[in-house]
Amino acid sequence: MEFENKTVLIVGAGRGIGRAAAEIFSDAGANLTICSRNFAELMELEYKLNSKGNQNVLAMEADATVESDVNLLINETVKRFGGIDVLVHAAGLGVIKPFAELTLEDFQASIDYNLKSAFLVLRTSLPIMAQRKAGKIIVIPGVLGKAPMAQASVYCAAKYGLTGLVKCLKEEYKRFGIKFSLMYFGGVDSNFWDNITTMRVDRSKMLTVEDAAKAIFFAATQNDNAVVAEIAMMPESHQLI
Repeated sequence: MEFENKTVLIVGAGRGIGRAAAEIFSDAGANLTICSRNFAELMELEYKLNSKGNQNVLAMEADATVESDVNLLINETVKRFGGIDVLVHAAGLGVIKPFAELTLEDFQASIDYNLKSAFLVLRTSLPIMAQRKAGKIIVIPGVLGKAPMAQASVYCAAKYGLTGLVKCLKEEYKRFGIKFSLMYFGGVDSNFWDNITTMRVDRSKMLTVEDAAKAIFFAATQNDNAVVAEIAMMPESHQLI
């Protein structure tokens, strides 16, 4: 897929996998909408992409769990670039705790940022893609949207829900030419782990955010007659088959 005159929307682009993906798509010449809840990170990324030669960058501070923010994000993207060719949903929140220590607030935050955000973004963007009968949706449940892990009960609940949501939407929208890809990354050295204190991990053995972003780009660059339905990628020491 050539990205000249193509529009890529990345939700959760301020840091981590979303930011790395934004840099790859920008280097490929895409029109780019980037959004994040963190204004400072977003502005720094916009400046970096502009300075590397891409002036077709729309940066919007937005909370993907807030319906009005999502509506404005999608509407401004379409107004600026005419449509959305690729949507990468990289927003999320890590909640890793023993079950007995979880609060209702932990549960709600995990559902909101890992599942509700995707629901709102997809509900708003899919009709636009369906009208054009084209589009690629790339969502990141991570490996915990496919396999369980101790201390990840509410996180897995949200990510399994995300997987189920996307699989159902694939059935609903396949006649509109929309292609869905699920990215099951495991063990990515990102800000996800910054505030995880209940388990010890060796981040030096994890995948990099650049590894994950390259897989997302691969899924987005398939020809119209092909789709990468799933990618399961993890460190060699944590293989899951």
